[in-house]
Amino acid sequence: MSDDGSTDSSTMPMFPLGTVLLPYVVLPLRIFEPRYQAMMAHCMEGAREFGVVLIERGYEVGGGEDRFGVGTVARIVEAVEAPGGRWRLLTVGTRRIRVESWLEDDPYPRATVHELPSNPTAEEHRPALEAAEKVVRRALALKAELAEPVAAPSTFELAEDIDVAGWQLVAYAPLAQVDQLELLAEDDPAARLERLTGLADDAASVLAYRLSGG
Repeated sequence: MSDDGSTDSSTMPMFPLGTVLLPYVVLPLRIFEPRYQAMMAHCMEGAREFGVVLIERGYEVGGGEDRFGVGTVARIVEAVEAPGGRWRLLTVGTRRIRVESWLEDDPYPRATVHELPSNPTAEEHRPALEAAEKVVRRALALKAELAEPVAAPSTFELAEDIDVAGWQLVAYAPLAQVDQLELLAEDDPAARLERLTGLADDAASVLAYRLSGG
């Protein structure tokens, strides 16, 4: 482990996507591209996990996309192989990672990565969590009033585990993906919750303005 609390580097299969995967969040996937079919052969013989990063520019299909450097390890919890080498996966986000360098995509995307410090949300962060929860619920309620899709209803049940709850709020808040990525990259849970509260409050203000007809 390095001085900043991160782990030593390792090589990992990578799956660039048009979404941010967060710790504890479930992500279903369908695998049909040949490069990711090859990745699945590797994953199912080994640790059954791969890294997920957000695509900065480009598309999920075809390759050649630009990618952000912070992501999350996806653990495969369920895998069903279909005809033609296709797969239906159920994965869950686990550890945060930062890409040190990208390797050749042949036969599938890979990168040298290191894990970021875990620094879980703890009971000492409970007041900050409750402040963030209040604002996220308000933003979701306003978005629902505008009849726009939401990640969860404003009446969602928060997980009892406070670390899970913290990431749950990041996943549910009506934020842009780059904002979610900023929160994913934040090592300090107190700073993350404070920033989440500010971002969700900004979103709620815009939603309230739109709802008022402004």
